[in-house]
Amino acid sequence: MSDSSQDDRFIAEAVIEKALRLEQEIQRALIGQRQVIREVVIALLAAGHVLVEGVPGLGKTLLVRSLAAAVGGDFNRLQFTPDLMPADISGHIMFDLKAEAFRVRKGPVFCHFLLADEINRAPAKTQSALLEAMQEQQVTIEGRSFALEQPFLVLATQNPIEQEGTYPLPQAQLDRFLLKVFIEYPAEADEQALVRQVTENAVGDALDTSAVRPLLQAHEIRQLQEATARLQVDDQIVVYAVRIVRAARDWSGIEMGAGPRGGIALLRAARAHALLQGNNFVTPDDIKRVAPAALRHRLKLTADLEIEGYQPDDVLADILRQVTAPRT
Repeated sequence: MSDSSQDDRFIAEAVIEKALRLEQEIQRALIGQRQVIREVVIALLAAGHVLVEGVPGLGKTLLVRSLAAAVGGDFNRLQFTPDLMPADISGHIMFDLKAEAFRVRKGPVFCHFLLADEINRAPAKTQSALLEAMQEQQVTIEGRSFALEQPFLVLATQNPIEQEGTYPLPQAQLDRFLLKVFIEYPAEADEQALVRQVTENAVGDALDTSAVRPLLQAHEIRQLQEATARLQVDDQIVVYAVRIVRAARDWSGIEMGAGPRGGIALLRAARAHALLQGNNFVTPDDIKRVAPAALRHRLKLTADLEIEGYQPDDVLADILRQVTAPRT
């Protein structure tokens, strides 16, 4: 083996170790949500945004705070409400009386990790204020463009139970999220450990991320993202991912399927999953593991299927069984 290939393998192993340590560190604060943590770390490595759906009180804010603490990044939380304005997200121009000049007051979107809490409680005009930031990694204020510091991750939440006073997310907004993640109730043993940890020697119920150690700096995350993007993908894997996305467009019971961005998201997420599995290449299993999270929010079922109680995950499971995976 040449010195060059040995160096490449060493770098890959170092990258894998850093990513796994990041995942383990978040688990120190957020107990019993390993799948959610894995999918959020996948999104971070793939430089994508996450939509988290779950009832209140399951640790969505703690998840983002823990991630920011482990990376050493800036964290902002924005509560979406019906009266929230686009300028409340991006910022605005204001007149400084002392300086007798106009200056830019940057909004909460200028951070590394933005928690957009209950994003579906704001109207579409306000939701769309995030589109430019999520897609272009920049914000325009009064005609001036400001680049966002990297890494930049939006983790938006929505409550599936309360629908009164909410607005459905536009499909263009949904399509900007790399993954849609479900956060469920923890298992009994995990819940016992969680209650014990939160109540032991603690006053009130403030979120505690003191157990999370800062492992990485923000610029190191960018290096991890670049290493993830270089992970090897065989042409057969690309063909497999595209076949899954195209099959979903013609599948019985699907009114609208994913566009090409669905296949792109599938491969980006699969690369990150492969890295966390300790591999230098993507396998069909990586595609299958991330397909539900990468595609569920890009599919719209027919009214008949929804009435019968079907979910996009049910249809995706059928598609993954029917589309033949490459064997070599």
